[in-house]
Amino acid sequence: MPQVSVIVYVVSDSAGDTGELAVRAAAAQFHPLSVQIRRAAFIQTREGIDSVLAAAQSDNSIVLYTLVIPFLRDYMVDQSRKMQLTAIDLLGPLIDNLERTLGHESRHEPGLNHVLNADYFRKVEAVEFAVRYDDARDVTGILKADIVLVGVSRTSKTPLSMVLAHKTFKVANVPLIPELVPPKELYLASPSKVIGLTISPETLNAIRKERLKALGLPDSAPYATSERIRKELEHAKQVMDKIGCKVIDVSNKAVEETASLILEHLQA
Repeated sequence: MPQVSVIVYVVSDSAGDTGELAVRAAAAQFHPLSVQIRRAAFIQTREGIDSVLAAAQSDNSIVLYTLVIPFLRDYMVDQSRKMQLTAIDLLGPLIDNLERTLGHESRHEPGLNHVLNADYFRKVEAVEFAVRYDDARDVTGILKADIVLVGVSRTSKTPLSMVLAHKTFKVANVPLIPELVPPKELYLASPSKVIGLTISPETLNAIRKERLKALGLPDSAPYATSERIRKELEHAKQVMDKIGCKVIDVSNKAVEETASLILEHLQA
């Protein structure tokens, strides 16, 4: 069967992150078919739009645009129609509806979501916190953190810490290892902010074997044996039960899904 492919040009008068994320989310629904993204960022002239549309017409492509400058939006609509190109306005209809509902005109300024505001600096601080207190490098972070993640190795503690940090939460994570006594700070912290991460033995076994292969090691190493995994998971359960924390099974869950479950728990 021939490989089907399409090119989507993402046109923006700012960085184009919003448009690219939308295309990637849509493209995921068509895996393994190929959707190529070509970003045309900081387009703020009619000539810039002309150049992109000419390329899109040549490639028989789709155009998706996030233009907040009115004359650029209008020009994109007119030119894409004349050229009979499929051009999708991602932000325009929403901005128009918000203007009507709020009774206020949009600022029409590109890049406002990239402004270095207080939220941006909180995010940077949270990322730095996650790096500093990753993997229990410094257990004092447990009491300072907004969220404390605990679990055995390969339960996505570090990736989760980063996802939550980008939502401005300060996260510390602690690996649970049978041979090591958990830090006392873990039992002093409020159980409501501690999240236990568990996983099915089968899923963990598969993940650890892949990890060993990536490191060039035999997948028969003790780290990935069923006996070792069972021992670690039993120890982790005992610690989580003692803490009395929320426990989330991360088996076959994307990091973003687990992060959403954690935030739902915190907001409950």
